[in-house]
Order: sequence, then structure tokens, then C-alpha cells
Amino acid sequence: MKRVLIIRCGALGDLVYATSVIDALKMEFGDDTVIDFVSTPGSGTLFQKDSRVNRVYPLKHKKIPIIFSKQKREIIKASKQLPYDILINFEFGKQFKSLVEQINAKEKFGPHAKEVKFSTDAVHMVEVSKEMFKDVVSSEVFAKSFPKVVGSSKEEIYSKYPLEDQYIIISPSNSHQQRNRMNYRAWQNESWRELIERLSKKIQVVIIGNKNEDEFFNKLKPYPLNVLDLVAKTPLSELIGVIENAKALVATDTGTAHLASALNTEVFALIGPTPAEVTGPYQTPYNKVHIISSNQECSPCYKTEVMWNCKDNICMKEISVDMVYNAITNSQAI
Repeated sequence: MKRVLIIRCGALGDLVYATSVIDALKMEFGDDTVIDFVSTPGSGTLFQKDSRVNRVYPLKHKKIPIIFSKQKREIIKASKQLPYDILINFEFGKQFKSLVEQINAKEKFGPHAKEVKFSTDAVHMVEVSKEMFKDVVSSEVFAKSFPKVVGSSKEEIYSKYPLEDQYIIISPSNSHQQRNRMNYRAWQNESWRELIERLSKKIQVVIIGNKNEDEFFNKLKPYPLNVLDLVAKTPLSELIGVIENAKALVATDTGTAHLASALNTEVFALIGPTPAEVTGPYQTPYNKVHIISSNQECSPCYKTEVMWNCKDNICMKEISVDMVYNAITNSQAI
């Protein structure tokens, strides 16, 4: 029986990318492989209902030196009491170097442990993430490992929320919603309102979002009658279950889109400044990903001078409601 520790401490989407390692390890070493994760407290709840993961070590303050970090010391202590066979580190930040060095494991892979040689075919962040464990598993296993997440069962979510047999999810906010500058990944509020109105005439619409986003969601209200408001009402494990059982999910470039693609739920992603082929929801042989873009000449421009100097956010404004609605109806998602 192999014992493996994985370090991935990014945002939710980053952790979803890294979940491809879980089934890869199980396929390579057997279902009895013990897999522990080190992740940020919020993102780590991704594994609350995932029986494939044995334990999650929370690491809130990544930059604090080991001597002052009780959480880092706990991870190191546990590894010394019961050493790991394999450590796989996904983090390049120098703040992880000492942690990687002090964890007790027979073999270590990834940054600060072993040089990572990236294939020229690795374009999407999922593919880049997979390079961290390429030397751990066979080429056959590597080729068929994809992100996968596990949440609450269909029975659990239907017993708790008034969901209809068929519904579509609208996830209109993103992680930049509360920043005090232009949200370059955002679609216009009036467009979201019109889309919700039109879809609700065909199918139940479920609205999801995070807590502390009342100011944003109040601008989309009042909702039509056939809308279920689940904003800030679902813990992550239940949100995963809600997404898994939906007909489809509509979002901008944000964490819920990555969850949908990892759950093989059809996803319609409204993409403007970000490079969809790098950070958009990941296409696999088992899911349906629709990238909806206005295809501006200046896109993608994320984190470049072009974006910083943009005052109009035309790449998102030029995505019309008709474009999104027609993509959904043409795919027969409703």
C-alpha cells in the first residue's frame, strides 16, 4: 500500500486542475493507495465527500516560516511519524521549498524536489499540472487521467433543495467581483438578467454564488418565478452535487466552470480577456465544453498592458444574449 502526500495550495480552480492526480495514483498503485492533501482551508473542503482522499492538511498562511507555522509543523511531524512513500508538490513558490525539504517521503516529485520538464504539448493548466506527476505513473495511466471531483449524492441534494428533474445553473459572479477595479472577466448585469428571464421560460434556473456578494446579486433581482436562488446557501460538497445533476452550467471564466467540466456537466463559458485554451474549463473525451467568445483581435489580453488600458471591456460586452441563448438551445441543453 502506497502513502502519497500532495501539495496544492491555490484557488479552487487550481485544486480542481490537480485532481487528475487522484485517479492516476489509484490506477497505478491500487484502490488502497492512501492520498493526503495539503491545501488552503477553503479550497480543501472540495474533498469533504471524496472517499478517494484520506486526509486534508489545511495551510492558511503559506509564507510564514516553518518555525512560526503550527500547520506546517503538523504536516512535517505527521510525515515523520508515518513516512510517505511519495510526495508530489504542485507549488513553484519559494515559500514551499523548506516544507518540501522537511517532509519525510521516500520519493519526491515536482518543484523544489525534482526538475519538471514540460512537454510542448502541455498548453492548458490541467496539462501543465499533470506534468508534476508524469514520472510517477505509466504513460497509459497518465494519458487517461483527468480532473474529477466528488460531492453530495443526488438523493442528498434533492432532499434538501427544491430542484426540478431538469434545471440549468447560472453562475454569474467570479473571484474578481469584489475588487475595486474593473472586473475584466464579467458579463453585463443587464445581459445576465435577460438570459435568466429567457431561460426560466423553458427550464428551472438555479442561481449560485458565494457569500458576501449581496451587492452584486441584488442588481440581478427580482428573479422570475421559475428561478431557485441558492447563492451562499450550499457548502462546497453540496454545490458539487447540484452542479453534477444539472443539465448545464453557464458562467464566466471562474471556479464553478472548472467544477462543471470535472463533473462532466455541460458548461457554457463566456470568455473575453483570458486564454480559454490555457485557463478555461478543460475539454476531455467525457464532457462538453462550449467557449462563447466575441473573438476580438485584442483577446486574449489578460494581465497585459492592453487589459490594464482597456476602459470599455468590449470583449465581454460584445457577447450578446442571443449568442449565449442560441448556444444553449442548439446544444439541446434545454
